[in-house]
Amino acid sequence: MAHSTTQIELGSKAHHFALLDTVSDKLVSLDDIASPNATVIMFICNHCPYVKHILPELVQLADEYQQKGISFVAISSNDAQIQPLDGPEEMKMLADELQFPFPYLYDQTQMVARHYMAECTPEFFVYDGHKRLAYHGQFDGSRPNNDVPVTGQDLKQVLDLLLDHKPVNMQQQPSVGCSIKWRVQ
Repeated sequence: MAHSTTQIELGSKAHHFALLDTVSDKLVSLDDIASPNATVIMFICNHCPYVKHILPELVQLADEYQQKGISFVAISSNDAQIQPLDGPEEMKMLADELQFPFPYLYDQTQMVARHYMAECTPEFFVYDGHKRLAYHGQFDGSRPNNDVPVTGQDLKQVLDLLLDHKPVNMQQQPSVGCSIKWRVQ
């Protein structure tokens, strides 16, 4: 069942994190990847059909915009006991297969997702060069089976505005996708 995100106050400061990169097997922190231009923090996972639907275009977009000085990081916060396809080994295999140009971090405790108030996959948070939230929303309007082409239009528009030092539109479309699989307490 599709899940939509709630609005988060724009201008809020990015939360610090240090998580295991499933590809390099090293800890990666926000300070390690933050860019003076913009930083895209993406909550994704392996199993979600909404993520699978946009993933090839997302990898291409990240490749293109990293060359312009924007950094990207993907985080999976799903409980691997609930969804085994979202465990660290499977994450590494997917990142290698699709040649992710960004770290793919595993949020085993789910604390990073909670701090960011992430709710679904895919979900995008874009921070400006001062680590202030400039955008929280969707990649674009494409969904599995809705016949809208995957373009990354919404994310591209925000990144272009930040690169041009222009204000980002306050009307932002929420992400829609699979809910994060929270660990049972």
